[in-house]
Amino acid sequence: MFRIKLLNKISPLGTRQFDASRYQVAEDVEQEQGILVRSADIHDYVFPDALRAIGRAGAGVNNIPVDRCSEAGIAVFNTPGANANAVKELVMCALLLASRNILGGIEWVKEQAANGMEVADVVEKGKAAFVGPEIAGKTLGVVGLGAIGVMAANAAISLGMEVYGYDPYLSVDGAIALSRNVHHVMDLDSIYKNCDYITLHLPLNKSTRAMIDEESMRSMKGGVRILNLARGELVAEEDMKAALEQGRVSCYVTDFPTSVLAQTKNVIPIPHLGASTPESEENCAIMAAKELREYLENGNVRNSVNLPDLYLPRTGVSRLCVIHRNIPNMLSRITNVCAEEGFNIENMTSKSQGEYAYTVLDTDKKQGDNIRHATNAIEGVLRVRILQS
Repeated sequence: MFRIKLLNKISPLGTRQFDASRYQVAEDVEQEQGILVRSADIHDYVFPDALRAIGRAGAGVNNIPVDRCSEAGIAVFNTPGANANAVKELVMCALLLASRNILGGIEWVKEQAANGMEVADVVEKGKAAFVGPEIAGKTLGVVGLGAIGVMAANAAISLGMEVYGYDPYLSVDGAIALSRNVHHVMDLDSIYKNCDYITLHLPLNKSTRAMIDEESMRSMKGGVRILNLARGELVAEEDMKAALEQGRVSCYVTDFPTSVLAQTKNVIPIPHLGASTPESEENCAIMAAKELREYLENGNVRNSVNLPDLYLPRTGVSRLCVIHRNIPNMLSRITNVCAEEGFNIENMTSKSQGEYAYTVLDTDKKQGDNIRHATNAIEGVLRVRILQS
């Protein structure tokens, strides 16, 4: 019986992916082998020895201590693309909100009504204060061409915008999905110098933190409008405030409001609604549950942030799954253990990702504690699992 701990409310469509005869899924399970989490911060969470995998029902994993998980041999999964349509729709909304001062106009109408004015009589005279440009014919820069960035770029093309896209790590799937009308550029300066609007769709890490700062904004077109529905820390808050006050940035739309920015003129603070749709929550929950189930039952990896994607059809009697450091001679050491224990390897595969690697092999006989202990004793091995057919 596998035990899955829920650290947030997870859509029932997700939890139903687990066979009730093989899984115990609840908030109060102990010695869990898997965790399903949405936004709960688990940096200080004490992981039990039994924990094998964490499934994040969402794309970002800033609430998970990925480095600590990697060192403990715990696979961390996310759900890229599951909430892409929801975020893409909010990006389109943000483009219009940043342009037309719709929110200001709405608030003004409400104020007139509250002050006893006949709204129908005053709107024609007052609407001139809320004039804003159309987005058709304008230039949009999309920084980050993952699932969301590609969808946003394509949608903007359909709205008549000229679109520049930047992503030095553009995947094959992303390149295939991206409209041929998008200008794929290889440097950020091409985005900054040419674009009337810039939308951010990239992860937060050491190289991207505060990438939108005073220096980068000085390289942008005057009056640029910036959208950030990715991560708040991508933008240097005080630098953005200064740029808005000086008029170098006309509008900043953020899905990650702070007390400072919420009170800054020409900021549109959205309360983190990017993936807040029932469809998105259901898609993320289903995807995360399937990833956890496939890993726990078969050792296969799909959409892990700390292990390489790896799929090996089940053959043989037992499956040995080894998470280890990406160092020389690991494969030979692992296969030597099998040979010394008298096992024939019927099928195997191994892949690496950065500092870590993952090896899966099927053998002709049932594996036991001897092979587990011998493999664990290899220097550089972080986690060993044995799965029986």
